[in-house]
Amino acid sequence: MILEGQILDDEPLQIGSLLFEGLDQIDLTGPFEVFARVPNATRRLYGLNASPVRDVGGLRLTPDAVLGDAPQLDVLHIPGGPGQESLMRDEAVLDWVRRQAAGAKILFSVCTGALICGAAGLLRGRKATTYWTVQHLLPLFGATPVDARVVVDGNLVCAGGVTSGIDGALQVAAMLRGRQTAETIQLAMQYAPEPPFDAGSPDRAPKAAVETVRNATANLTARREETARAVAKRLGIKVAGAD
Repeated sequence: MILEGQILDDEPLQIGSLLFEGLDQIDLTGPFEVFARVPNATRRLYGLNASPVRDVGGLRLTPDAVLGDAPQLDVLHIPGGPGQESLMRDEAVLDWVRRQAAGAKILFSVCTGALICGAAGLLRGRKATTYWTVQHLLPLFGATPVDARVVVDGNLVCAGGVTSGIDGALQVAAMLRGRQTAETIQLAMQYAPEPPFDAGSPDRAPKAAVETVRNATANLTARREETARAVAKRLGIKVAGAD
């Protein structure tokens, strides 16, 4: 379901994305492609410091400014990737996320960026989604997991794994500027995916592919669970098996 019309005039918008070492670049650049086409909007990447970072695949990305230089953002975009693990324990980053989210019109997470939002205490009592291997961790942050590419709960928009960030960003564009603008952006991008294989979700992919991905990410998933359980304890969230 497309929710739209939160802002239908041409009010200037500040859109900011969190940039960090070890993110998955498409969690950042997929939505950025959409946001770059939103009328009368400024897009900036905010880093923990001014140094360039490398994504999980080695792509080099440079922040526009550091966290402390960010104005109050209208859209706070939190991507994911293996580097989110350390940020879940970084209170300075979490405090920045909390402060920005408090004044933002939309908080938008992509993939395991939802875990950063959860560590900041922003998923409590909300519906959310994230990458399929860590969906089961969402209750540790007080969230209700929903198995969908995009989940909207009030001003919280969560996109699932990686490429679903484009879908989520189009949803955000519709909420901010209306459906027609979002459809125009989608057409300008010629975003009409027709993947060669029907293997993009664990319920449809071949069993061998699912097991391969699970095995490849098992150690990272275990670390994420350990951190999520520590966050649940800090937040005072009681979940069966969380002690």
